Amino acid sequence: MIMKYVETSYENKTQILKFADHWVGVAVTIEADNVSAADNILKAGSVIGGIGGSVLADESLKVEKKNTVDVNADAAEGVLLDDVDISYGDASGTMLVHGFVDTNKLPETVVDEALMALRDNAALVMIE
Repeated sequence: MIMKYVETSYENKTQILKFADHWVGVAVTIEADNVSAADNILKAGSVIGGIGGSVLADESLKVEKKNTVDVNADAAEGVLLDDVDISYGDASGTMLVHGFVDTNKLPETVVDEALMALRDNAALVMIE
């Protein structure tokens, strides 16, 4: 079996947390085929959730971006803590499920449906 090693370098880490020492995240796998990301980087602060169910209930599920109404935004479960490179397929990341998020540092405005789902599914406080 041949393994491909890819070294990825991120110039600046976006700190989306208001209080960097107070958060809880879970390990997730981002489904690359279901994510449309510029330059194949899914940005920190992207709203995500499980594909076909709750990743919090079934850790084997992969996640996708949930910040648009056409992909079931009411299934949003958290936000991506760090940028994730999906250039070479599915990739691991951390989904923030508890913490204080600085909304001014998110890559895009969170749609109302996703914002309500985040309030129901996660313990995230969105602060400007």
